[in-house]
Amino acid sequence: MPEPFKNFFNPIMIAQMGEHLARCDRHFDSGAFIKQATTGLETLELKQRSNHILAALEDTLPGKFTAAAELMVAALHPEDGVDLSGQTMDKEGIRGWAVMPMADYVARHGLDHFDFSMDVLKAMTKRSSSEFAVRPFLDADPDRAMRHVEDWARDVSYHVRRLASEGSRPRLPWGMRLPKFVADPSPILPVLERLKDDTEEYVRRSVANNLNDIAKDHPDLISDIAKKWLSGNPGSQRKKLLRHACRTLIKQGHQETLRAFGYAEPQVSLVSLSLGKNTVRFGQNLQISARLHSETDDTQDLVIDYVMHHRKANGETSPKVFKWKTVNLAGRGDAFIEKTHPFKPITTRTYYGGTHAVELQINGLTFGRVEFELIL
Repeated sequence: MPEPFKNFFNPIMIAQMGEHLARCDRHFDSGAFIKQATTGLETLELKQRSNHILAALEDTLPGKFTAAAELMVAALHPEDGVDLSGQTMDKEGIRGWAVMPMADYVARHGLDHFDFSMDVLKAMTKRSSSEFAVRPFLDADPDRAMRHVEDWARDVSYHVRRLASEGSRPRLPWGMRLPKFVADPSPILPVLERLKDDTEEYVRRSVANNLNDIAKDHPDLISDIAKKWLSGNPGSQRKKLLRHACRTLIKQGHQETLRAFGYAEPQVSLVSLSLGKNTVRFGQNLQISARLHSETDDTQDLVIDYVMHHRKANGETSPKVFKWKTVNLAGRGDAFIEKTHPFKPITTRTYYGGTHAVELQINGLTFGRVEFELIL
């Protein structure tokens, strides 16, 4: 079983942080920092541990913000452009998870030193990521912050280019929402345009996630971008980016987006939609199968999903779309598909017994519905 992320914040890491900070400033009290940061650490979860270390930094770094920030930057690991996933500190300097509380220090105390702080976060992101810490600056003064972000999108470091996209996401998971960009994402679009064909998959994936964030509030805008970026001969990398960017819209059956990818209104008939059993107990699997017949002489590309209508506490149901498969259906041909859907404990859903339903969705349109009983 993988090591919990919270365990990256441990006494050994904290001791290394203290040593590197003391190496760069002989007045830094590494003993006090290490004692405060490690006391009570084991009882805390991931973000709590980071905040616990942040509090120790606040009590031991120089009182002047610029001096504290300069010390943290001086203690960073030399920039080497490596993949930072799984990287830990060594004798060269601070990098990896240890940067999180330092970046949060800048976010908490650096707004009055705006441009200086943005440069500090740029330096830190080359050794980890400042995607969460940059968001208070984007929220406080979007125009000023975006001037930095636009420069970051042209940086030679792919870590910095990725920060330009990831840090500006309107709805970054686990990060503060950026309501101004939720309402109007237009300031972000030139950055995403610049980065859409970046040489690094790490950057392009972030562009896709940013576009997917925007799609939740501005679906037609992302549909138009998809059409524009797919025109001509975009290449496989851009197509992959856009499929990931439009994943929510495709699952929702957004027709203009589906058409942008070449998925027209399906000319098919549903021969059958059936379940392996009409009653399923919690902890068991439900077998779903469907048979389709083409009603045209032309070959059709079909995106086939299924919608599970989960029963809620009040007896109503709420839909959840699940990916099934894509099918290239020959003219007048048939297709038979099967899927196993598990009913097992997950942290994001509370199950309720009673009538549920499954619907088939093809290129965003509904084909058939069948009900079953879930027994807890």
